[in-house]
Amino acid sequence: MENPIKQFTISETAKEQLIKLKRNTKIEQWNILCRWALCRSLAESSTPAPIPVSKNSNVELTWEVFGGEIADILLIALKQRCHQDGLGTESETLKQQFRLHLHRGISYLAGDGNLKNIEDLIALAIDDPI
Repeated sequence: MENPIKQFTISETAKEQLIKLKRNTKIEQWNILCRWALCRSLAESSTPAPIPVSKNSNVELTWEVFGGEIADILLIALKQRCHQDGLGTESETLKQQFRLHLHRGISYLAGDGNLKNIEDLIALAIDDPI
């Protein structure tokens, strides 16, 4: 499957939020937390605000590392969401929406006061009736 997202850099703010999430959940890999964040944002019914997202941290991931075994599934989910939101699935749209969803999801997870350990993260996925 052709993927326009080869690699990406997160913002310094998102990096700090991920560090907090790593500390709380004990999940050490950036890519796993970023997968959770993308899925959290995609589950939200609203579209992310089209705000500029800086690329000012030293955390850079390739899509293959980010997605791992489910990379194609994540890309399909992103394409479906873009289609559902009436945005189309052109390369630039996918890149932009990925960054917006990823950063929104990181923000949501980091801002969740109930997320204190990995069990809370799992409960969020199981119990959240978004």
